[in-house]
Amino acid sequence: MTAPITRFAPSPNGPPHLGHAYAAIVAHDRAVRSGGEFLLRIEDIDGARSRPELADEFRADLAWLGLTWREVAPQSQRIAHYSAAFERLRAMGLVYPCRCTRAAIARAATRTGPDGPVYPGTCRPDFSKLAHPEPVEGRAGLGDMGKEGLGTPDVVWRIDIAAAMARSGALTWHDERAGVQMARPDLAGDVVVWRKDAPASYHLAATVDDAADGVSIVTRGADLFAATHIHRLLQALLGLPEPVWHHHPVLIEADGRKLAKRRGAPALAERRRAGEPGLSLAAALRAARFDTGIRLSESLDIGP
Repeated sequence: MTAPITRFAPSPNGPPHLGHAYAAIVAHDRAVRSGGEFLLRIEDIDGARSRPELADEFRADLAWLGLTWREVAPQSQRIAHYSAAFERLRAMGLVYPCRCTRAAIARAATRTGPDGPVYPGTCRPDFSKLAHPEPVEGRAGLGDMGKEGLGTPDVVWRIDIAAAMARSGALTWHDERAGVQMARPDLAGDVVVWRKDAPASYHLAATVDDAADGVSIVTRGADLFAATHIHRLLQALLGLPEPVWHHHPVLIEADGRKLAKRRGAPALAERRRAGEPGLSLAAALRAARFDTGIRLSESLDIGP
């Protein structure tokens, strides 16, 4: 068997915390224990929220934990690759522009998916009605914008999931812990593949990146399990190799919500600078020994 390649791909928009440490250790150990390679990829296309100094904190914390890695190009250096992948999807007729606000989507949605209200298809092209378009709040038909709409402040581009699934046919994917899964990207609806501020969405960027970096085992938290249905579809459409996935439990707080930077999860750097031994903390995480009030969740339904 080929030696596995895994990756840890943090976004430098907040200080690293215990949840990041656990995810990095899982990815590192899954590769290294099998004679493989562990990669670090900085996902720094989140506009002004991406801060270079926080990328340095991730590097310092990983080293403090005793991990070794090979760093690959950050996402900010890969925009042309995302654009090329997007243009392939557009050439297939599988994406369309959308100006709907989150509030409008929430009002119009008829069901909830893994990421909240499922987009109801307001802007999805209906070619039978293009000759006599009806004004709809928040709607932008294909005649309203072409290539010039890409990256404009009020436009995102969505993938027509039904059309994409018809083109790809039935798909499966394999998780090392959950087994073979039937791909169900329709559960999430027509997700965004190109954002308003120009860079690709997480779904498109992560899929393109993992293929470019030769990642053979995608390790990530169970909270991202549903995203894999979409990524498997994008791989099939773009002719990219199919990895194996490993969705591990995530660290949650006493109230059942995932540890999060936006809720003030304590930074690893505070512990590192206070002189706590990083190797000891890594050993505790490997043994599933956590700070008071923190535990692992196996659930795929974790609070935001």
